[in-house]
Formats: sequence, structure tokens, C-alpha cells
Amino acid sequence: MKSPASFHSFGSSSNYSRSFDLPEDYDGSDEYGVGGAMLPIFLSDLQRNNGQELVEVTLELENDSIVFCSVAPPPPGTPSIVPDEREASVAGSSGILARSLSATSRIRRKFAWLKSGSSSRASSTVDNDQDRRITARDERRIKAKLQRTKSSAERALKGLRFISRNTGANDAEEMWKRVESRFQTLAKDGFLAREDFGECIGMVDSKDFAVGIFDALARRRRQRIQKITKEELRDFWLQISDQSFDARLQIFFDMADSNEDGRITREEVQELIMLSASANKLSKLKEQAEEYASLIMEELDPENFGYIELWQLETLLLQRDTYMNYSRPLSTASVGWSQNLSSLRPKNMFRRVCFKLRCLLLENWRRGWILLLWIMAMATLFVWKFMQYRNRAAFQVMGYCLCTAKGAAETLKLNMALVLLPVCRNTLTWLRSTGARSFVPFDDSINFHKTIACAIAFGVLVHAGSHLACDFIRLTDAPPEKFALIASDFSHGKRPTYTELLIGILGVTGIAMVILMAIAFILATSHFRKNVLRFPAPFNRLTGFNAFWYSHHLLGLVYILLVIHGTFLYLAHQWYQRSTWMYICVPLLLYIGERSVRTSRAEHYSVKILKVSVLPGNVFSIVMSKPQGFKYKSGQYIFLQCPSISPFEWHPFSITSAPGDEYLSVHIRTVGDWTRELKRVFTQVNDSPFVIGRARFGGLGYIDHNCQPKLLVDGPYGAPAQDYRNYDVLLLVGLGIGATPFISILRDLLNNSRPEDQMDTTEMSRSDDSWNSLASSNYTANSSLSVSGKKKSPRTQNAHFYWVTREPGSFEWFKGVMDEVAEMDHKGQIELHNYLTSVYEEGDARSTLITMVQALNHAKHGVDILSGTRVRTHFARPNWKEVFRKIASKHPHATVGVFYCGMPMLAKELKKLSSELSHKTSTRFEFHKEYF
Repeated sequence: MKSPASFHSFGSSSNYSRSFDLPEDYDGSDEYGVGGAMLPIFLSDLQRNNGQELVEVTLELENDSIVFCSVAPPPPGTPSIVPDEREASVAGSSGILARSLSATSRIRRKFAWLKSGSSSRASSTVDNDQDRRITARDERRIKAKLQRTKSSAERALKGLRFISRNTGANDAEEMWKRVESRFQTLAKDGFLAREDFGECIGMVDSKDFAVGIFDALARRRRQRIQKITKEELRDFWLQISDQSFDARLQIFFDMADSNEDGRITREEVQELIMLSASANKLSKLKEQAEEYASLIMEELDPENFGYIELWQLETLLLQRDTYMNYSRPLSTASVGWSQNLSSLRPKNMFRRVCFKLRCLLLENWRRGWILLLWIMAMATLFVWKFMQYRNRAAFQVMGYCLCTAKGAAETLKLNMALVLLPVCRNTLTWLRSTGARSFVPFDDSINFHKTIACAIAFGVLVHAGSHLACDFIRLTDAPPEKFALIASDFSHGKRPTYTELLIGILGVTGIAMVILMAIAFILATSHFRKNVLRFPAPFNRLTGFNAFWYSHHLLGLVYILLVIHGTFLYLAHQWYQRSTWMYICVPLLLYIGERSVRTSRAEHYSVKILKVSVLPGNVFSIVMSKPQGFKYKSGQYIFLQCPSISPFEWHPFSITSAPGDEYLSVHIRTVGDWTRELKRVFTQVNDSPFVIGRARFGGLGYIDHNCQPKLLVDGPYGAPAQDYRNYDVLLLVGLGIGATPFISILRDLLNNSRPEDQMDTTEMSRSDDSWNSLASSNYTANSSLSVSGKKKSPRTQNAHFYWVTREPGSFEWFKGVMDEVAEMDHKGQIELHNYLTSVYEEGDARSTLITMVQALNHAKHGVDILSGTRVRTHFARPNWKEVFRKIASKHPHATVGVFYCGMPMLAKELKKLSSELSHKTSTRFEFHKEYF
């Protein structure tokens, strides 16, 4: 091929080629190996600068490199390409040769990274000293070209996507059909408006960013247009869905290069940062766009030319992993993933079924034996009572209806006793610290409570239905000779009527219990308790936590009615036959005792408010004095009551301070009436600000302790996370406010990992704007010393904390803890991973520049641009399967405690992965969950 600077190559062409000012026979090859993105630009510049120079460049493509064969004058007879005939006639052969040698020198200097196929041919080129001298920018350009490989281009390709990650042939065609369908809806008179381009290609929430793509593609056509046809849309779509890295890079570059001069200035970089920040709804980032634009220019333009070129942007993306790998790696390569694999899933169908059953048994054996014991107990009681009445005279009158009703009644007695045990929180908290935790699933206590409640509902239906619809009718219609068999069981030997049975003590108490339990049961369902159902006023008071809370207290009256109902039985005369009180006395006394202890303890645990901070995301934190003798474990929770709001309502909140701290702290999200009122009470006094935000908190003097609202504390109570010390490694997963129980664990681990000379320190310097800047907690050695005075050696050696949230402001909640862990954890014991789901995933073009800015800023200043901490923020959701695999690879033969706090949607996936990886690797994962 001949041109003002021609070359021979064997690379394949991309689907898209940029429109450079080159002869028509240039095929637009932009394969990564053929000069990168700069070769066609240089050739174009060479033509524009001196259209008379004619040279022949021979290149050979060898796998992942290019062999530079020769640069020579054209063969004789080659027609000259000159601007006009006058210049062509003046040019002599010596001039052509001189210009050819000059071009040869320039090409060699421009593409010095190319390998020479023959050293003799390379040495034959005469370059003067100035041509051989390479500027600092040229050196970096050469280094960038040398470092560019096929694998790095493929990785960079994944980091620059304008559409979905699945862009195979079939996927791309299917996606185009959707785009085509949206075009039919949005187009007017066959034209798609510029403002609708984003919605048409699927960027509904990023229309400004899509408009930037639209303008960049339009400028390639040398057009300034406001609408396009379907054919033009198809061309635009092919360009943004191109699988070539160079093609995508060029689009991204053109988005910033608004004046089409092939250079990007700091102002243009700033505009692109603001566009990306707007697409991801990061207002704070937009405010600092100028600072971050300067950071990029400082990195890519150290010579201070005032602009960057395409190859520099290419270098930034190709070295993405280098910039991103500044933080501590999740997993070391000392133990490979393949080395930690045990036997894989059997291929035989029978063995596969056996394998699944074995896994199911190992995961649920603790739940299984409890449920089996409970079901067997109910079945035994039902059969026993059924057979007892089957052999009595009353059976001759009322038949199997009576036997069924009495059998169901016996199971109801048992379940009315058992339903109280899972809510005896103090007892369960104590049992968690004993060996019972190894075979009793205390984490499922509330689920067991709900299961028993369902069994009670079914028992009531069977018992009441059998009485009202069957044996009462048979009793009132019984012939006199049959009634005579049981006449002594009724008052004065008189057969009662149906109405008399209903208005008697048994009928009234029974019906009353059914009504009260139905109210409590219905209002406790998730649709009512979580305000899923919406009713007009005043019926809207039937939904929400308050309705659930108060309706459950009706069950106290139910137990009184139950004792009365079980005392006045028709067919039982001996005291031991009236056994209702025998079933419920112990659990009921235990529950009453717990409530009494709770009331007295709450009065004793009245606290002083030290600090209230209003945080982003409808969250506020309360730091309070630690009551005398109050001891707790990380991961536990407390109940709070504010009498000025309600003297009856108690609400649970996870403790976010560590056991070694001299204060208590909780973080509360305002999601209901009570929490909103609590926030108002503690942030306003006499309609004036109380303490709002960290910036306005300067010391305890801002709070009038004599006028502050009273706050009562009850607890602590056990939670799944309190057992974290039983595991070698921790995987802590928190969604939003669900991170609260794990913050206490992280701080406790950090306290215990400190050197002994630091444990005596009574005060630590902390960030003034952190939530725990209150009084710099006193870390005493007592929290980590045994009775003998020797320091304990905790079992837990490593922790991996994953915090997933939608709001960037959420990272302000625990900013101080994050910085403290990053600063003090010299052993690498704790790994922190923040994930922001409101930002487009890493690899999306809308977040590419933000990712680069984030990595550069962290590498230079050690601070994440989104969280303001030393912990880097990832975008989108974690790849949980990869997370589990890497932890299994890093910690073979270890027991990993997986603790999750958040919405139920993710719990199922984490539980499945815990089970799967436990049976595929030598690492055992044990899953625990708690919902909010």
C-alpha cells in the first residue's frame, strides 16, 4: 500500500475505523498490535505536515508484537502525491531522497518501540543527534507501547463498556432489537431526538452521559445534529458496541475532545468528570471535579504541556490494575484455589442425590432434631389424649369429634407453653455462652417462635372447629339414653342447649381467646407489621410496629383466659386431669420474671446522653454513658425506651461501641414513627437545635444534662454475631445500617490485636469529624486479660468485612472506625471492603473515569474520594462467589464464620455459597444471619 507514509501489515480490521485524512486505500486497521491507537494519527499528521514526502514502510505482525522491517524511498516510477503540480515539478530526486530520509528518521523516532528485523538495515539509517534525542514524553510513549500486550488490552476492554457486559453476536443482535423497538416508540417523523438517545440505547438514568456519546459520534461525521435517522442510529450502535478496545477508547477520548484537536485539556477532563459524576448521582464529586482533573493532568502530563493525547489516556486504562492494586490483596497465591478443592460433586445421579442429602443433613441437623422432638411430642400428646377419650363413655355420645378436639387441646397446652421460651431473651443470652450453643440453633429462636404460633393457629382451628361444628351439635341432639351415660358430668344432670354451651364459662373464654389470638396473629404478619398494606385513616393505625407491639400484649389476657378455660372443664373432675396450669406455669413464670428483671434493670440503667450526631442517609447516632456494671459482647444489642415518647415501647438496636470502651453507642435509622420522634426529641430542645451533625458538635458543654430527655437501656441481649470468637476467620457482610453489629466486632478485634505497650494508652488521637471523636475511648487491658492476668489468645485471626450500601453518605457513619482500622492494623488482620451500589459497576464507561480518579487519589493521598476514608470503595455489588472462593483459597482447613445482617434477599445466596464451598473445599463456612 502506498501513501505519504505507507506500511504493510497482516492484521485484521475492526468493524469501525476512525475517519482520518488518509488516502482511500487505507483500510483503517486498528488492531492493538499495529501501532496502537497512535499509528494512524501519526500517519495522518505526517501527510498534513508535508504532503510531498514519499516513503515505504514495511511491517510484519508476529503474534503479540510488530517487526519493523524497513523504511525506504519508493521504487522508481512511483507517482508522487503533491499538493499541486508546481511543487511536484520543483522537487528533484535528491530532494525526494532527503525528505525520505527525514521521514525515515521521524518514523524511527516516533515508533522506536518497534523491533527491527535486521540490525544492519537499522544501522544504515543516518540520524543526526537531534533526531536520536527523545523527549521525556516520547520516552513515556515508548514505554507505554512496550507495556501494551494483548492481555492488558483485553482487561482494559472489560473496563470500558458503553453497553451490557454480554455483547456476543447473539446478545448484541438481541439488544439491537430492543433498541430498534424503543426507536419506534421515541422517534417522531422517522427521527430520534438527541435528548432521547440515552433512553433509546438503554441509558435511561444517564441521559446527559448518553448525549455526550451522541455528540462525540456526531462530530466524527463532521456534523452538529440534533436528531438522527434509524440508519444513523444503527451506525452509532455498532460503534458503541464494538468489541475493539481501540474503538471504545476513541469514543471515550472524543467525548472529552470537544474541539476535535486530538488533545484533551484540564478543562475538558473536568467536564468529563462532572458528566460521569452526574450519571452516578455523586454531587460531592462534582464539587471537587476541578481538583480531580488537576490530579489526572499531573499524572498524565508531568511535562506540563497543558494537554494529554490519546496514548496517555490509553496508558491510564491499560494500567488500570496497577493503579487499582494499591490496597492489601484479598488473597495470597501461597495456596491455590485448586489446591483447596476436595472431591467435586459426583457425576452419578444416585451419588449426587446422596451428596445433596448429606449436605442438607449437615447444614440442618440442629434444627432437625429440635423440630423432630417437637413434632414427636405433639404427636404423642395427641394420640394419648385421643385414645384416652376413645375409651370413655363420652365417646358414645360425641364420637371422634370429641377425641379430635381433646387431642388438639393437648397440643395447644404444650405449644402455649413453648411459644414463650424463644422470647425469653435473658435466658437465651445466657444459654448462648454455654455448651448448649453447639447443638441448639439459638439463631433461629424467632423462627421457632413463629413456627409454634402457626401450630397454635392450626390447633385452635381443629379444637374450636370440632367443638362448634361437631360434638356440641351431637351433644345437644343426643338421645336421652345416650346422654344418661355422661349426665353426671353436667350441672344437675341436665343436657345443655347449644346456646348455653356458647354463653357458658368455657364458651365465652374460648371464643374470647380465639378473637384475641386472631388479632395478635394477623397484626404480626409481615404485611401488617412492615406497613406493606395501606389503609385510609383511621384504619392505617392497624399497620406498623406499634400495632404489632400492642396487639401482642393482648396475649397476656389470653393466658389468664386459658387458665380459666382449663379449670372449668365438663368432662374432667380431678385436679390432675385439669392440666393446663401444669404446662404453662414454668414458662409463664420464667417470662414474667424476665419482664420484671427488665423493668427494674431499665431503671437502674438510666444513661446520660453524651453526644447526638445527625448523619447522612436518615441516620443519627447516640453516644451515652456506660451504666455501672454493664457488660456486653461485641455483636449484641440493647433495647431503648424514651418515656417522653412512650412509656411502653422498647426498640432494639445493635451496639456499635466495643466492650473496652467507656461509653455505649448506637446508630439508628429513621424508618418509623418512634425513631423519627426520637430523633426530634434528641436533636431539638424548645424548638432549637440540640446537636446536629459533627460539624456543630464541639464538646459536652453544648448539652444541658439537666434538661435532656430521659433514655432507658435494657440489655444486653444475645445475637448471632456475638459468637464470632468461635471461628478462625470471619466474613462479615452488612447491608446499609446492617453494618452496625460488625463495627463493634472490628473495634474489639483491633483492641485485642494491639501491642501491650499500646493497651495501656488511655487516649488515642482520632479524626475530629468521626462519630467516635467524643472522648477517645480508654482502651484498657482488662478487656483482654484473663483472671490470672495473662493476655488471652483469641481464636479469631482474620476478618473480612464487606459493607454494601446505596448511599455515598453512609460511609460517614463509621468513618473514624474505618480510618482507625486502616491505620492501626499493621498485621493485616482485618480487611475492609466498601461497595456502593448506586454507582455503575466497575467497567462501565460511566464509572471508568471515577474509578481512575479514585485509584490515583488513593495512591497519592491515601484517601478514597467517595468515603473519605483509607478504604477504597468498589462499585456495584460484590461477586459473592468469587469472595468465598478467595477466602477459601487464603484460609484452607479453617473454620469461617459468615455473619450477615441486612434484608432477607441476600441471605439465601450467602447460605447457599457457605454450604457449597464447605463441601467443595477444605474450608468450612458456617452461616449466621439476623434481619432488620
